[in-house]
Amino acid sequence: MTDLLSLTGKTAFVTGASAGLGAHFAETLAGAGATVIIAARREAALAEVAARIRATGATCETVALDVTSTASIAAVEPLLARVDILVNNAGVTVDKPFLDQSEEDWDRVLGTNAKGMFLLTQSAARAMKARGTGGSIINIASILGLRQGGHVAAYATSKAAAIQLTKVSALELARFGIRVNCLCPGYIATDLNRDFWETELGKVMLKRIPQRRLGAARELDGPLLLLASDASSYMTGSVIVADGGHLTSTL
Repeated sequence: MTDLLSLTGKTAFVTGASAGLGAHFAETLAGAGATVIIAARREAALAEVAARIRATGATCETVALDVTSTASIAAVEPLLARVDILVNNAGVTVDKPFLDQSEEDWDRVLGTNAKGMFLLTQSAARAMKARGTGGSIINIASILGLRQGGHVAAYATSKAAAIQLTKVSALELARFGIRVNCLCPGYIATDLNRDFWETELGKVMLKRIPQRRLGAARELDGPLLLLASDASSYMTGSVIVADGGHLTSTL
């Protein structure tokens, strides 16, 4: 079974990899044997992640990337030409009431989370098709792409778009041996949100999760490695939810 999830000989490209889940995903893929290329706007933070990965003996490259910029994406196309696995993880959010969200807020969130994912998927898929070896594209969405939450209109819309983009691109790219799947995490503990879950509102929200707890980043490793590896060779257009049962909670 370990061999089934092995990524030895594969090259993975992870966006939004300077911190949080993106950095964790890169470390997980490297731990499974992949050469990883990590991309984000914050080059100093990328260097720190790369140092941790290299300290394990794995191979890691870094590249500055703004997924909202076609010029920035064009600049990394030589790297994408080598890639077997793309993890579209880059994302931003705005936390405001619906009536207070501005056009600029909408454009920034949809531009990063949906348009950026489209552009990277298209560029990587073109390279995979040209190489003739196929590949795996993993789009990171959210349970907010499947259900609703207050104050995150742009974010939830962008994640619903990511899910549909997964399905329509999977339909068209399957003939080239390119698989496109989606991972939808629920609430995962990170350094950025840890304090919120200690508040009264955070504790109320936790009670709505059937497992009564947050997820840990390591609990996404299994789904990630499944989708990245040949273990999912007959899966494309799939949406995997890892949320402690949150979407099954009662009304």
